[in-house]
Amino acid sequence: MVQQVTEGVNIMVETFYQPGHSNPLNSEFLFAYRITIENLSAHPLKLLSRHWHIIDSNGTHREVEGEGVVGEQPVIVSGDKYQYSSAVNLHSDIGKMYGTYLIIDLFDKRKLKVTIPEFLLITPFKLN
Repeated sequence: MVQQVTEGVNIMVETFYQPGHSNPLNSEFLFAYRITIENLSAHPLKLLSRHWHIIDSNGTHREVEGEGVVGEQPVIVSGDKYQYSSAVNLHSDIGKMYGTYLIIDLFDKRKLKVTIPEFLLITPFKLN
C-alpha cells in the first residue's frame, strides 16, 4: 500500500492483479485498485473531479479526467473516510498510475489539489 497526505487529505492506495479478467497472450492485463480518502482537516470536503496518468511499461501514457469517482462526488466530513474500488486495463504486465483529485473545502470554498501518490501495477509472475 502507498499513501500520501496533501492539504489535510490522506490518500491510501492498494492494488490487485485480476488474472481471471486478463489475457496475457493478447497483452491485456487488468488491475483493480482500492482507494481510501481520509479527511484529516477540520472541515467537510467534497471531491469534485479526478485526473489520472496511466503509464504502461511499453511507453504508452494515457490521461483520464472526469467528475467525481465511480459516479459519485462524495462529501467527507472531518475525521471520516471514503473508500472506492475501480480498475484499469494495461497493455503490458507492468505499469503505474498517479494523479490528483480536485476537492473543495465546504467551509471556506477553497479548492484543493490533492495528490494521488504514484503506485505500481505489476503482475505477480513478474515479481518472481
